[in-house]
Amino acid sequence: MHRRNFVKSTMGIAGAALATAESMASPFGPKAKHSYNLKYASHFGMFANSAGKDIIDQLKFMADQGFMALEDNGMMKRPVAEQERIAKEMSRLGMEMGVFVVDKGGNGANTLAAGKQEYIDIFLDGCKRAVDVAKRVNAKYMTVVPGNFERKLPIGVQTGHVIDALRRGAEILEPHGLVMVLEPLSDSPDLFLRTSDQTYEICRGVNSKSCKILYDIYHMQKNEGRIIHNIDMTWSEIDYFQIGDEPGRKEPTTGEINYKNVFKYIYDRSKKEGRDFIMGMEHGNSKPGKDGEMDLIKAYQESDSFAK
Repeated sequence: MHRRNFVKSTMGIAGAALATAESMASPFGPKAKHSYNLKYASHFGMFANSAGKDIIDQLKFMADQGFMALEDNGMMKRPVAEQERIAKEMSRLGMEMGVFVVDKGGNGANTLAAGKQEYIDIFLDGCKRAVDVAKRVNAKYMTVVPGNFERKLPIGVQTGHVIDALRRGAEILEPHGLVMVLEPLSDSPDLFLRTSDQTYEICRGVNSKSCKILYDIYHMQKNEGRIIHNIDMTWSEIDYFQIGDEPGRKEPTTGEINYKNVFKYIYDRSKKEGRDFIMGMEHGNSKPGKDGEMDLIKAYQESDSFAK
């Protein structure tokens, strides 16, 4: 080969390699800096100091760091154009959509435990609107909280009312392959749904693949403890997990929960049974600024570093 042709050929190969590298490059660094065992879903604002305020840039940063899912409680309240913009970028990045909250899907103002038709209608309208949002953003799961106790009624009657309402919600979601995940909470003693066994009982009563448990590890540590034991007891009805350490509701390693052991249990059992969970990062950052965001990432890398 003549020297001139050799140089041109070499430059062409180098140029192609550079073009390929540039096409794969990200403004935040190489993609998938860390490969996690579980599928962790971060949320908007968690990395705003590192990625900037634009939500698309935040999605890119999440994917760059190996967080390949998103959850957004307020998705139903976003404009349609913004929902579509989010979904388009997530599809490009290969990210999955986790939960969003069913708007007015049951709360203190329209508790399903009361059995009142006007409250049920509000809930069912939320489910119908959630179907459109789920299709738009490629979501499968949506959070439902039944609301507060109706203290004037016996607990069994309240439970029956909740089951009846959720059955009707499931009838709306099931034809579309969607799942409402019921979240027991610790925020107030007035909330009807508070423990995993209670939620298990209700899911069994609804008896639909579209009504399952959202097991929020932070809330359940506060309300009942024995995290791995209670996950094991209610496993068949769990479809989604959320994360937060206690006390403080910050990232793993900042509180009393041994997340490395919890994550390992979920990983080992889900792989054995062929299940695949999204793990929602529904917590705050323990430290401010970019340094706090980097510490959060390190905390997940450490907690996910269990032996397979």
